[in-house]
Amino acid sequence: MFEYYKKCDLCPRKCGVNRYKTTGFCGMGASAVAAKATLHKWEEPCISYKNGAGTVFFTGCNLRCVYCQNSKISAEHFGTELTSARLSDIFLRLQESGADNIELVTPAHFLPDILAALERVKHRLNVPVVYNSGGYELTDTIQMLKGYVDIFLPDIKYFSSDLSAKYSSAPDYFEYASMAVKAMTDQAGKLEYNSDGGLVRGTIIRHLVLPGCRHDSMKIMEWIAENTSSEKRLVSIMSQYTPFENISGEHPELMRRVTKMEYNSVVRRADELGIIGYSQDNSSAISDYVPDFDLLGVV
Repeated sequence: MFEYYKKCDLCPRKCGVNRYKTTGFCGMGASAVAAKATLHKWEEPCISYKNGAGTVFFTGCNLRCVYCQNSKISAEHFGTELTSARLSDIFLRLQESGADNIELVTPAHFLPDILAALERVKHRLNVPVVYNSGGYELTDTIQMLKGYVDIFLPDIKYFSSDLSAKYSSAPDYFEYASMAVKAMTDQAGKLEYNSDGGLVRGTIIRHLVLPGCRHDSMKIMEWIAENTSSEKRLVSIMSQYTPFENISGEHPELMRRVTKMEYNSVVRRADELGIIGYSQDNSSAISDYVPDFDLLGVV
């Protein structure tokens, strides 16, 4: 498994670099790095339904979203290096702390370490494993997760290649994200819940509505309705976009929040299409929902 680090092709970037010697687009070497491991209470209600998701925020990212709320770890690479053995211990300690699940955030570029860690302790985990992804994934990578991941939590950020190129340096984003999401829903299968209403199997597709992009968002809702089964997925339409100082001056159109009209038009289109899931109110567009990565907190 660790040979993937020698010529890395774990994501659509397919950098092909030897991460024992250098780094690719994600900026990470051949050891897992995490910025925070904690009980996270602000996920969707069926993910954080009791004590919160047992969330591990991994450092680095294969996207460079100009509006990223976690830029401290995605771009500045804040975090602590972890062995796979240490990572497996973190999973167990999160479970002992009452975590509703083990949530892996932006994990693809560390899959060799993560799968090695899960191999050690999966038989001791009695909570689901959640794969929280930006959606820019390879279907081959998703297949590697079979038997390890119970719930997929991917984004579909853009339908337009122009938008994905401008905001995330990935003109082929939708091409890969659409295939990856279909692979995720097929692999996870029908939605299943426990007696507390917590999701134990299935897929939740997330979409963050961006300022001025509501028509692109509605195209995503239409694609989801046409290409995925309602028995296998929920959809979470997010209004929490918050402009931060790190947004480049090249994108002044992003220096505002999403209006009620923009957000409600996307939710209304999803409702017309019979899409079931979650929506937010505008009070979610505040910095309070952004984790504090200055407090490392790796358990």
